[in-house]
Amino acid sequence: MHRLIVALLAAVDAAIAVAVGLAATLAPLTLLWVFGLGGGADWGVLWPTGVTVWQLGNLVPLLVTLPAEYLAATGIDPSVASFTLSLAPLAFATFTAVFAARSGIRAARADAWVTGVVTSTVVYGALAAAAGFTSQNLVADAELWQAILVPTLVFALPAFVAAVITEWAEAGAGAIARVRDRVEAARDGWAHVPGLIARGGAVVVVGLIGLGAAVTAVAVLASAGQIVALFQAGNVDALGATVLTLGQLAYLPTLVVWGLSFAAGPGFVVGEGGVVSPAGTQLGVLPGIPVLGAIPESTTTWLLLLALVPVALGALAGWIARSRMVGPHAETPRAPTAPAERPLPATSVVGEDADERTAALSGLLATAPIVSATDAAALVGHVGSGIGEPDRSAAADHEHAEPIAARVVVTAGIAVVAAAAAAVLAACASGSLGPGALATVGPQPGPVAFAVGLEVLVGAAILLLAPHASGRTRRVGGAGAPVDTSWQGAGDGAYDVDSDTGASGEAGAGDTPRAPRAAGTAPSAPSSAETQPFEFPTIPARLLRDAGARDSEGDAPR
Repeated sequence: MHRLIVALLAAVDAAIAVAVGLAATLAPLTLLWVFGLGGGADWGVLWPTGVTVWQLGNLVPLLVTLPAEYLAATGIDPSVASFTLSLAPLAFATFTAVFAARSGIRAARADAWVTGVVTSTVVYGALAAAAGFTSQNLVADAELWQAILVPTLVFALPAFVAAVITEWAEAGAGAIARVRDRVEAARDGWAHVPGLIARGGAVVVVGLIGLGAAVTAVAVLASAGQIVALFQAGNVDALGATVLTLGQLAYLPTLVVWGLSFAAGPGFVVGEGGVVSPAGTQLGVLPGIPVLGAIPESTTTWLLLLALVPVALGALAGWIARSRMVGPHAETPRAPTAPAERPLPATSVVGEDADERTAALSGLLATAPIVSATDAAALVGHVGSGIGEPDRSAAADHEHAEPIAARVVVTAGIAVVAAAAAAVLAACASGSLGPGALATVGPQPGPVAFAVGLEVLVGAAILLLAPHASGRTRRVGGAGAPVDTSWQGAGDGAYDVDSDTGASGEAGAGDTPRAPRAAGTAPSAPSSAETQPFEFPTIPARLLRDAGARDSEGDAPR
C-alpha cells in the first residue's frame, strides 16, 4: 500500500480515537445538562467538563479547587479545598490503547509501520493539544504539558508495540525482519526464545486480567446489598443514578486491577493506613461511592490460596513454551542421508527365473538402509525388549533440542514480562481520590510486580526446568533375569559373512558353529533367548542355489 494512503488512514484512526473518547463523556453530560439542569444551565461549561473527564481517563492528573461558595454551603474545611485527583477511570485509556494497537497492526501489515505510527501519534498529539487549549476549567484543571504528553503516550506506546510485534511475525523485509532472521538462525533452541517469551507472557497477562475480573465480579455479587444501600443513601433520582452508574462503569477496569493485586497477595491501599489483602483487611472512612461497598470489611486467610492461580498461569505458559521447544517445528529437521547400497553376495544360480528373482532381491536390498549394531542398540533401546539400561543417546539428543540455558532464559523472560505488566497496570490503577486520607488509593506497583513475578517464575520453572524422562529400563525373561548387553556397540563387523559359502556367522541347525573371536574383538551374537539387534540380513548364497536347482527340476514345491 502506498505510504500516503497509510498516513491518511493512520490520521483517521487517531481522529476517531479522540472523537469517540470525547463523545463518551459529552453524551451523558449533555443529557444531564438538558434533563437535569434545564434551560438555566451554562452550556459554556459543557465542553471543558467533557474534556477534563477525558483527560482524567487518559491518566492526566487534575488539580481540583473547590470554590468558596461551595465550601460555605457545604461546611467543608477550607484546608482541604484543593487536592489532586489522579485515580483514573481506565475505561478511556483501555479504549485508546486498543484502538492504537489496531492502527499499528494495520500499518505494519501495509509495510509502512513507521509511517503509520508516527502519523497517528502526531495527529493524536495535535488533537490532544487542541482540546487542552480550549478546555480551561477553573474547578478541575490540568497542566497543559501533561494534558498533551500523557494522552499521546497512551496512544503511541500501544501502537508502537503492536506494530513491532506484527512486523516481527509477518514482515518479509526491513530492519526488524533482518533482526528476526538473525535471531532465528541461531541454533540450540535460541531461535525461538523471543517468540516463546512473548507468547508465554501474553498468556500470563491475559490470565491475570481474567483473574482480576473474576475476583471483582464475586466481590460485587457478594456485596450487592451494601451497594444498593449506598445508592439509596445518595437520594439521587433516575437521571442521577444513571450518570453515577456510567461513572462507576468507567472505573470498572480500575477495579479489575485491584482484584488482580488482591489475588496476587499484596492487595491494595484504600486511604492512609487502610489495606485490603487476603492476609487481612483494615479500612478507614470511605467515601459514599456505591461501588466501594464491594470492598470487604474482613477477609479470611483461605483467600491466600488465590496466589496459586498465578502459579498455575506460569505453569501453563511454561507448558506451552516447553511443548513448542520439543515440537516438530522447534528445529528444522535435517534432510535424510541417502542409504548406502549393500552388495548382493555372489551366486551360481542360472536360468531366467533365477535371474529375475536375483534382480528383485538386488533391488529390494539396494533400497534398504544398513543398520549397524550400534544403531540397532539405540533402536532396540526404544522398542525392543532386552535392553537393560536407558537409551542415553535419546537423552543426549533431547538435551541438545532443549538446551538448559535457553529454557532458563525463557522462564526468566516470562516472569519478567508478567511482572512488568503487573507493575504498569498497578501504576495506572492507583492515584489520589481526594484530600487527606484518600490521597493514596490503589495497589502499589513494586509489591504487586514482585509477587506476580515470583509466582509466575515458580510455575514456569516447574514445567520448563524439570528434567525430561530420557528412557526406561526393560527386562526379558523372568523377574530379575540378567540380560547380556555386551554385544551393544559391536560395530558393523559383528556378524561376518563367509566368503566361500555366503552363510552368516550365526550358528543354526545343521551348521557348524564358528570359533569364538579373538580377544579384543566383538563377542558373538547373543543366544536365541536374548533379543537380536535389528539388522537387514544378507541372503545366503546356498539358498539362492537351492532355489535355482528346484526351478530347473520343474518348479518342485518348496
